[in-house]
Order: sequence, then structure tokens, then C-alpha cells
Amino acid sequence: MTNEAATSDSRELPVENEPVSLAVAVRQAVVRSGGWTGIAVAAAPTAAFVIANAVGGMTWAFIALAVSAPVAFGVRLVRRESPRAALVGLVIAAVCALVAALTGEARGFFLVPTLLPAATGLLFLGSVLIGRPVTGLALNRLAGGPRDWRRHAPLRRVYAATSWVGAGICFANFVVRTVLYVTDQLAALAAVEIGTVPVPFAMAAFTVAAARRAIRATAV
Repeated sequence: MTNEAATSDSRELPVENEPVSLAVAVRQAVVRSGGWTGIAVAAAPTAAFVIANAVGGMTWAFIALAVSAPVAFGVRLVRRESPRAALVGLVIAAVCALVAALTGEARGFFLVPTLLPAATGLLFLGSVLIGRPVTGLALNRLAGGPRDWRRHAPLRRVYAATSWVGAGICFANFVVRTVLYVTDQLAALAAVEIGTVPVPFAMAAFTVAAARRAIRATAV
């Protein structure tokens, strides 16, 4: 599974001396996701489940998942990726398989990943409404911002704006996944699952870069 992106270790994002741009954020997001090879390894259990289900039904889908998930876990450890992220990926695959087994439908494999963006979007939205943008809480230290960043108007605006963007992305993701889930489009659900792997890292890279620029601007 690929939903463990946010659980990766907290190594510093290499954004301090780069301009704020979508291209830079995306490039750094791919690197933080383990590169294209890392994305492919993380996506392998999802792809194996969908392909095996299309070919031989749910029984073969579970067999393919039971083989591919531990293999992906081992490969990620060999690649020296975060053990925690690798373990979370394995657990998520098991949970998704359990949901599919309980519902008796292959699309049940994607039920939890479909609901998660809605919960995350509410977290982003709620954090802004109470004046504690979640991007500031999570990334201010990494950006090198002051502890009282909520009194720092430029920083507060950066974190509020990126939290609003995060909420929008999450809700859009939720709507797309819900439509695909209701219409039983497993291949498309898998594509969305894999394609969104770098998104959290892109958001983090862009937020940190924007925050550092705001800090430098006010320090001049």
C-alpha cells in the first residue's frame, strides 16, 4: 500500500536555498518518496491485488497480496528506507485486506484509503479555524521558525494558506476516490493511490520553502 507516506522519517527537506516553486516541490517530493523505484516498491502490493483480482478473482488477489506485501517490506528495508514507514505500509495492506474480506468485495480493499482523505481534510480545516494551522504545528521547527510563530504574521499566513490548500487537496482526493469506489473502478482507484504518494512530501517541501522565505524576508 502507499498510504504510509506521511509516516516517513523527519530528515530535513533540502529546500533552504531553493526558490519556492511547484517544480522544486514536486522534484523533492519524488526524492523523499524514495525515487521512482521507491514509489514502485510501495505501490507493488496494491498493483498486485488489483491485477490478480482482475485475472483470477479475490482468492488470487489475497494470495498476490500475501506474497507482494512482505516482499515490498523486505525490499524497503534493504533500500534502507524508514523501518517505521515500511512497517506501517505492511500493516495498512493487512487492514485493507481485512476490510475487503469482511465486505466480500474487492473494492473494500480501497475503503480505508478512500475515507482517510476526508479525515485528513477535516484536520487541516479545523486547525485553520481554531488558529493553529497544522502545517505550522508540523513543519515550523523544520523550517527554522520561531516558537511563537503564531505571532509572526507572515509565517502565520504561510501556514494558514498551505493548510487551506491541504484541505482542498484532501477533499478533492476524497471526492475522486468516492466516485471511483461507488462505480467499482479498481484500476482507477489503484492509479489514484499510487499517483498521490508524493503529494504529502510536495506539500511539506513547498510549505517549508515558503516559510523560510518569509523568515528571511522579515529578517532583512
